[in-house]
Amino acid sequence: MKYNFLPNSSLEVSEICLGTMTFGNQNTEAEAHQQLDYAFERGINFIDTAEMYPIGGNEHIFGSTERYIGTWLAKNQHKREKLVVATKIAGPNRGMGYIRQPLDFSKKSLHEAVDLSLKNLQTDYIDLYQTHWPERVMNMFGKRGLTETDTQWQDNVLEVLTVFDGLIKEGKIKHIGLSNENPWGVMKFLNEAEKHNLPRIATIQNPFSLLNRLFEVGLSEICMRENVGLLAYSPLGFGFLTGKYLNSTPPNSRMGTFPNFVRYTNENCYKVTQLYQELAHSLGLTVTELAIAFVHHQPFVTSTIIGATTLDQLEENINAFEVRLTDEVIAAIDRIQELHPNPAP
Repeated sequence: MKYNFLPNSSLEVSEICLGTMTFGNQNTEAEAHQQLDYAFERGINFIDTAEMYPIGGNEHIFGSTERYIGTWLAKNQHKREKLVVATKIAGPNRGMGYIRQPLDFSKKSLHEAVDLSLKNLQTDYIDLYQTHWPERVMNMFGKRGLTETDTQWQDNVLEVLTVFDGLIKEGKIKHIGLSNENPWGVMKFLNEAEKHNLPRIATIQNPFSLLNRLFEVGLSEICMRENVGLLAYSPLGFGFLTGKYLNSTPPNSRMGTFPNFVRYTNENCYKVTQLYQELAHSLGLTVTELAIAFVHHQPFVTSTIIGATTLDQLEENINAFEVRLTDEVIAAIDRIQELHPNPAP
Protein backbone atom coordinates (compact mmCIF):
# COMPACT_ATOMS: atom_id res chain seq x y z
CA MET A 1 0.00 0.00 0.00
CA LYS A 2 1.22 3.47 -0.86
CA TYR A 3 0.54 6.52 1.28
CA ASN A 4 0.24 10.22 0.53
CA PHE A 5 0.42 13.18 2.85
CA LEU A 6 -2.85 14.94 3.45
CA PRO A 7 -2.03 18.36 1.93
CA ASN A 8 -0.48 20.88 4.31
CA SER A 9 -0.15 18.29 7.06
CA SER A 10 2.10 15.55 8.39
CA LEU A 11 -0.79 13.08 8.23
CA GLU A 12 -0.28 10.14 5.87
CA VAL A 13 -3.30 8.52 4.26
CA SER A 14 -3.45 5.37 2.18
CA GLU A 15 -4.01 5.88 -1.53
CA ILE A 16 -7.20 3.87 -1.01
CA CYS A 17 -9.91 5.16 1.31
CA LEU A 18 -12.63 2.82 2.52
CA GLY A 19 -16.06 4.23 1.77
CA THR A 20 -18.76 3.10 4.17
CA MET A 21 -22.11 4.43 2.96
CA THR A 22 -23.57 0.90 2.67
CA PHE A 23 -23.01 0.13 6.37
CA GLY A 24 -26.40 0.03 8.08
CA ASN A 25 -28.61 -0.53 5.06
CA GLN A 26 -27.03 -2.85 2.52
CA ASN A 27 -24.48 -4.19 5.03
CA THR A 28 -25.04 -5.49 8.54
CA GLU A 29 -22.84 -4.51 11.46
CA ALA A 30 -20.99 -7.83 11.26
CA GLU A 31 -20.36 -7.35 7.53
CA ALA A 32 -19.17 -3.79 8.17
CA HIS A 33 -16.68 -5.04 10.74
CA GLN A 34 -15.44 -7.70 8.31
CA GLN A 35 -14.80 -5.02 5.69
CA LEU A 36 -12.98 -2.82 8.20
CA ASP A 37 -10.83 -5.75 9.34
CA TYR A 38 -9.95 -6.70 5.76
CA ALA A 39 -9.21 -3.13 4.70
CA PHE A 40 -6.87 -2.64 7.66
CA GLU A 41 -5.11 -5.94 6.88
CA ARG A 42 -4.52 -4.69 3.32
CA GLY A 43 -2.92 -1.49 4.59
CA ILE A 44 -5.85 0.91 4.31
CA ASN A 45 -5.68 3.43 7.15
CA PHE A 46 -8.25 5.91 5.79
CA ILE A 47 -11.99 5.55 6.52
CA ASP A 48 -14.64 7.94 5.21
CA THR A 49 -18.19 8.23 6.50
CA ALA A 50 -20.90 10.84 7.08
CA GLU A 51 -23.53 11.65 9.67
CA MET A 52 -26.33 11.04 7.12
CA TYR A 53 -25.16 7.54 6.14
CA PRO A 54 -26.18 4.93 5.24
CA ILE A 55 -27.27 5.90 1.75
CA GLY A 56 -30.99 5.52 1.38
CA GLY A 57 -31.28 6.49 5.01
CA ASN A 58 -34.21 7.90 6.93
CA GLU A 59 -35.01 9.12 10.43
CA HIS A 60 -34.73 5.57 11.75
CA ILE A 61 -31.32 4.51 10.42
CA PHE A 62 -29.29 7.68 9.79
CA GLY A 63 -26.12 7.58 11.84
CA SER A 64 -25.95 3.78 11.71
CA THR A 65 -22.80 3.88 9.60
CA GLU A 66 -20.91 5.97 12.14
CA ARG A 67 -22.19 3.74 14.94
CA TYR A 68 -20.99 0.58 13.19
CA ILE A 69 -17.56 2.13 12.74
CA GLY A 70 -17.69 3.21 16.38
CA THR A 71 -18.30 -0.30 17.69
CA TRP A 72 -15.41 -1.54 15.55
CA LEU A 73 -13.12 1.21 16.87
CA ALA A 74 -14.15 0.35 20.42
CA LYS A 75 -13.01 -3.24 19.83
CA ASN A 76 -9.79 -2.07 18.16
CA GLN A 77 -8.67 0.84 20.30
CA HIS A 78 -5.03 -0.05 19.72
CA LYS A 79 -5.51 0.75 16.02
CA ARG A 80 -7.04 4.21 16.47
CA GLU A 81 -3.78 6.17 16.28
CA LYS A 82 -2.90 4.38 13.03
CA LEU A 83 -6.21 5.34 11.42
CA VAL A 84 -7.44 8.47 9.69
CA VAL A 85 -11.18 8.82 10.26
CA ALA A 86 -13.16 11.29 8.16
CA THR A 87 -16.81 12.23 8.42
CA LYS A 88 -19.14 14.92 7.09
CA ILE A 89 -21.89 17.25 8.24
CA ALA A 90 -25.07 17.23 6.15
CA GLY A 91 -26.25 20.44 4.56
CA PRO A 92 -29.70 21.79 3.65
CA ASN A 93 -31.84 21.40 0.53
CA ARG A 94 -31.65 17.59 0.29
CA GLY A 95 -34.76 16.59 2.23
CA MET A 96 -32.96 15.45 5.39
CA GLY A 97 -34.52 17.70 7.98
CA TYR A 98 -34.88 14.70 10.30
CA ILE A 99 -31.14 14.93 11.08
CA ARG A 100 -31.50 18.28 12.88
CA GLN A 101 -33.36 21.56 12.64
CA PRO A 102 -32.25 23.81 11.17
CA LEU A 103 -29.95 21.83 8.89
CA ASP A 104 -27.20 24.38 8.31
CA PHE A 105 -23.58 25.21 9.11
CA SER A 106 -24.26 27.58 11.99
CA LYS A 107 -22.07 27.45 15.08
CA LYS A 108 -24.78 25.56 16.96
CA SER A 109 -25.28 23.00 14.19
CA LEU A 110 -21.56 22.42 13.66
CA HIS A 111 -20.98 21.80 17.36
CA GLU A 112 -24.00 19.50 17.62
CA ALA A 113 -22.93 17.55 14.53
CA VAL A 114 -19.33 17.12 15.65
CA ASP A 115 -20.35 16.03 19.15
CA LEU A 116 -22.84 13.49 17.80
CA SER A 117 -20.29 12.07 15.35
CA LEU A 118 -17.71 11.77 18.14
CA LYS A 119 -20.27 9.89 20.22
CA ASN A 120 -21.32 7.61 17.36
CA LEU A 121 -17.73 6.90 16.33
CA GLN A 122 -16.66 6.32 19.95
CA THR A 123 -13.56 8.43 19.47
CA ASP A 124 -12.12 11.59 21.02
CA TYR A 125 -11.26 13.27 17.73
CA ILE A 126 -12.07 13.29 14.02
CA ASP A 127 -9.04 13.45 11.74
CA LEU A 128 -10.82 15.09 8.78
CA TYR A 129 -14.13 16.92 9.12
CA GLN A 130 -15.93 17.90 5.92
CA THR A 131 -19.02 19.75 4.77
CA HIS A 132 -20.99 17.16 2.76
CA TRP A 133 -22.36 19.71 0.28
CA PRO A 134 -22.65 23.51 0.27
CA GLU A 135 -25.36 25.43 2.07
CA ARG A 136 -25.94 27.64 -0.95
CA VAL A 137 -28.03 26.55 -3.92
CA MET A 138 -25.64 25.45 -6.65
CA ASN A 139 -25.44 23.14 -9.62
CA MET A 140 -24.36 19.61 -8.78
CA PHE A 141 -25.28 16.08 -9.81
CA GLY A 142 -25.98 17.20 -13.37
CA LYS A 143 -28.19 20.17 -12.53
CA ARG A 144 -28.09 23.04 -15.02
CA GLY A 145 -29.56 26.53 -15.20
CA LEU A 146 -28.34 28.22 -12.01
CA THR A 147 -31.17 30.10 -10.28
CA GLU A 148 -29.25 31.48 -7.29
CA THR A 149 -30.38 34.83 -5.92
CA ASP A 150 -28.90 37.05 -3.23
CA THR A 151 -31.74 36.13 -0.87
CA GLN A 152 -31.12 32.38 -0.96
CA TRP A 153 -27.82 32.29 0.90
CA GLN A 154 -25.96 34.64 3.21
CA ASP A 155 -22.18 34.39 2.93
CA ASN A 156 -21.07 32.70 6.15
CA VAL A 157 -17.80 31.08 5.05
CA LEU A 158 -15.84 33.18 7.54
CA GLU A 159 -18.15 32.07 10.34
CA VAL A 160 -17.81 28.41 9.34
CA LEU A 161 -14.02 28.64 9.28
CA THR A 162 -14.03 30.42 12.64
CA VAL A 163 -16.09 27.61 14.17
CA PHE A 164 -13.78 25.01 12.63
CA ASP A 165 -10.83 26.88 14.14
CA GLY A 166 -12.41 26.61 17.57
CA LEU A 167 -13.14 22.90 17.13
CA ILE A 168 -9.53 22.30 16.10
CA LYS A 169 -8.27 24.18 19.15
CA GLU A 170 -10.56 22.07 21.33
CA GLY A 171 -8.99 18.95 19.82
CA LYS A 172 -12.29 17.61 18.48
CA ILE A 173 -11.24 17.79 14.82
CA LYS A 174 -7.77 17.87 13.24
CA HIS A 175 -8.23 18.95 9.61
CA ILE A 176 -11.06 20.23 7.43
CA GLY A 177 -12.31 19.62 3.92
CA LEU A 178 -15.17 20.21 1.51
CA SER A 179 -17.31 17.86 -0.53
CA ASN A 180 -19.40 18.29 -3.69
CA GLU A 181 -17.93 21.77 -4.17
CA ASN A 182 -17.19 23.85 -7.25
CA PRO A 183 -14.23 26.13 -8.08
CA TRP A 184 -15.86 29.25 -6.61
CA GLY A 185 -16.54 27.51 -3.31
CA VAL A 186 -13.01 26.13 -2.98
CA MET A 187 -11.41 29.50 -3.70
CA LYS A 188 -13.81 31.27 -1.31
CA PHE A 189 -12.76 29.00 1.55
CA LEU A 190 -9.07 29.34 0.66
CA ASN A 191 -9.21 33.13 0.39
CA GLU A 192 -11.09 33.61 3.66
CA ALA A 193 -8.68 31.29 5.47
CA GLU A 194 -5.65 33.19 4.17
CA LYS A 195 -7.17 36.60 4.84
CA HIS A 196 -8.09 35.83 8.45
CA ASN A 197 -5.36 33.33 9.38
CA LEU A 198 -7.87 30.52 9.82
CA PRO A 199 -7.58 26.77 9.11
CA ARG A 200 -7.08 25.90 5.47
CA ILE A 201 -9.07 23.19 3.73
CA ALA A 202 -6.91 20.15 3.05
CA THR A 203 -9.20 18.21 0.73
CA ILE A 204 -12.20 18.23 -1.54
CA GLN A 205 -14.29 15.09 -1.91
CA ASN A 206 -15.96 15.08 -5.33
CA PRO A 207 -17.07 12.48 -7.87
CA PHE A 208 -14.49 11.52 -10.47
CA SER A 209 -14.64 8.59 -12.86
CA LEU A 210 -14.60 7.57 -16.50
CA LEU A 211 -18.27 8.62 -16.56
CA ASN A 212 -17.67 12.01 -14.95
CA ARG A 213 -14.42 13.86 -15.61
CA LEU A 214 -15.76 17.36 -14.91
CA PHE A 215 -13.24 17.75 -12.08
CA GLU A 216 -10.53 18.14 -14.72
CA VAL A 217 -12.09 21.30 -16.16
CA GLY A 218 -11.59 23.79 -13.33
CA LEU A 219 -10.98 22.11 -10.02
CA SER A 220 -7.93 20.09 -11.01
CA GLU A 221 -5.80 23.19 -11.59
CA ILE A 222 -7.00 24.78 -8.37
CA CYS A 223 -6.13 21.66 -6.40
CA MET A 224 -2.67 21.32 -7.89
CA ARG A 225 -1.74 25.01 -7.59
CA GLU A 226 -3.33 25.53 -4.17
CA ASN A 227 -2.29 22.14 -2.72
CA VAL A 228 -5.75 20.77 -2.04
CA GLY A 229 -6.13 17.01 -2.40
CA LEU A 230 -8.96 15.29 -4.23
CA LEU A 231 -10.65 12.44 -2.42
CA ALA A 232 -12.24 10.91 -5.49
CA TYR A 233 -15.54 9.24 -4.78
CA SER A 234 -17.63 7.01 -7.02
CA PRO A 235 -14.66 5.90 -9.18
CA LEU A 236 -16.90 3.12 -10.49
CA GLY A 237 -19.82 5.43 -11.24
CA PHE A 238 -22.13 4.01 -8.55
CA GLY A 239 -21.06 0.54 -9.67
CA PHE A 240 -21.97 1.15 -13.31
CA LEU A 241 -18.34 0.75 -14.39
CA THR A 242 -18.25 -2.83 -13.17
CA GLY A 243 -20.23 -3.65 -16.30
CA LYS A 244 -22.87 -5.53 -14.33
CA TYR A 245 -25.69 -3.25 -15.50
CA LEU A 246 -25.09 -3.64 -19.22
CA ASN A 247 -27.56 -6.50 -19.67
CA SER A 248 -29.85 -6.13 -16.67
CA THR A 249 -30.11 -4.60 -13.21
CA PRO A 250 -29.39 -7.13 -10.45
CA PRO A 251 -32.17 -6.79 -7.82
CA ASN A 252 -29.83 -6.39 -4.82
CA SER A 253 -27.41 -4.04 -6.57
CA ARG A 254 -27.12 -0.32 -5.81
CA MET A 255 -29.02 0.67 -8.94
CA GLY A 256 -31.67 -1.92 -8.14
CA THR A 257 -31.96 -0.68 -4.57
CA PHE A 258 -31.69 3.04 -5.35
CA PRO A 259 -33.27 3.61 -8.79
CA ASN A 260 -33.51 7.37 -8.20
CA PHE A 261 -29.84 7.79 -9.22
CA VAL A 262 -31.03 8.40 -12.76
CA ARG A 263 -27.89 10.22 -13.92
CA TYR A 264 -26.27 6.79 -14.27
CA THR A 265 -29.05 5.21 -16.31
CA ASN A 266 -29.09 7.32 -19.46
CA GLU A 267 -28.35 5.81 -22.86
CA ASN A 268 -24.86 7.29 -23.11
CA CYS A 269 -23.80 5.63 -19.83
CA TYR A 270 -24.60 2.25 -21.34
CA LYS A 271 -22.84 3.09 -24.61
CA VAL A 272 -19.67 4.42 -23.02
CA THR A 273 -19.45 1.63 -20.43
CA GLN A 274 -19.65 -0.91 -23.24
CA LEU A 275 -16.78 0.85 -25.01
CA TYR A 276 -14.67 0.95 -21.86
CA GLN A 277 -15.38 -2.73 -21.25
CA GLU A 278 -14.24 -3.60 -24.77
CA LEU A 279 -11.05 -1.56 -24.24
CA ALA A 280 -10.42 -3.24 -20.88
CA HIS A 281 -10.88 -6.72 -22.30
CA SER A 282 -8.47 -5.94 -25.14
CA LEU A 283 -5.87 -5.19 -22.45
CA GLY A 284 -6.63 -8.30 -20.42
CA LEU A 285 -8.33 -6.23 -17.71
CA THR A 286 -11.80 -5.99 -16.25
CA VAL A 287 -13.62 -2.70 -16.72
CA THR A 288 -13.43 -2.32 -12.92
CA GLU A 289 -9.63 -2.46 -13.08
CA LEU A 290 -9.52 0.02 -15.96
CA ALA A 291 -11.85 2.47 -14.20
CA ILE A 292 -10.04 2.44 -10.87
CA ALA A 293 -6.60 2.58 -12.48
CA PHE A 294 -7.67 5.66 -14.47
CA VAL A 295 -8.68 7.57 -11.34
CA HIS A 296 -5.59 6.41 -9.47
CA HIS A 297 -3.46 7.63 -12.41
CA GLN A 298 -4.38 11.30 -11.89
CA PRO A 299 -1.78 13.55 -10.21
CA PHE A 300 -4.39 15.59 -8.33
CA VAL A 301 -5.85 12.57 -6.48
CA THR A 302 -4.73 12.16 -2.87
CA SER A 303 -6.89 9.10 -2.20
CA THR A 304 -9.58 7.17 -4.06
CA ILE A 305 -12.68 6.19 -2.10
CA ILE A 306 -13.94 2.69 -2.80
CA GLY A 307 -17.03 1.06 -1.38
CA ALA A 308 -18.37 -2.46 -1.63
CA THR A 309 -21.17 -4.63 -0.34
CA THR A 310 -19.16 -7.88 -0.35
CA LEU A 311 -15.61 -8.83 0.60
CA ASP A 312 -15.06 -10.20 -2.91
CA GLN A 313 -15.91 -6.80 -4.40
CA LEU A 314 -13.66 -5.06 -1.90
CA GLU A 315 -10.77 -7.38 -2.72
CA GLU A 316 -11.19 -6.80 -6.46
CA ASN A 317 -11.30 -3.04 -5.98
CA ILE A 318 -8.16 -2.99 -3.84
CA ASN A 319 -6.28 -5.25 -6.26
CA ALA A 320 -7.14 -2.89 -9.12
CA PHE A 321 -4.74 -0.31 -7.69
CA GLU A 322 -1.86 -2.50 -8.85
CA VAL A 323 -2.78 -1.81 -12.50
CA ARG A 324 -0.74 0.83 -14.32
CA LEU A 325 -1.96 2.47 -17.52
CA THR A 326 0.33 3.46 -20.38
CA ASP A 327 0.10 6.73 -22.30
CA GLU A 328 -1.42 4.77 -25.17
CA VAL A 329 -4.22 3.46 -22.97
CA ILE A 330 -4.92 6.95 -21.62
CA ALA A 331 -5.12 8.19 -25.21
CA ALA A 332 -7.64 5.45 -26.01
CA ILE A 333 -9.69 6.45 -22.96
CA ASP A 334 -9.62 10.08 -24.10
CA ARG A 335 -10.95 9.10 -27.52
CA ILE A 336 -13.94 7.40 -25.90
CA GLN A 337 -14.46 10.43 -23.68
CA GLU A 338 -14.58 12.66 -26.76
CA LEU A 339 -17.36 10.52 -28.25
CA HIS A 340 -19.54 10.61 -25.12
CA PRO A 341 -18.23 13.28 -22.72
CA ASN A 342 -19.25 12.99 -19.07
CA PRO A 343 -22.48 11.01 -19.43
CA ALA A 344 -23.08 10.95 -15.65
CA PRO A 345 -22.22 14.43 -14.31
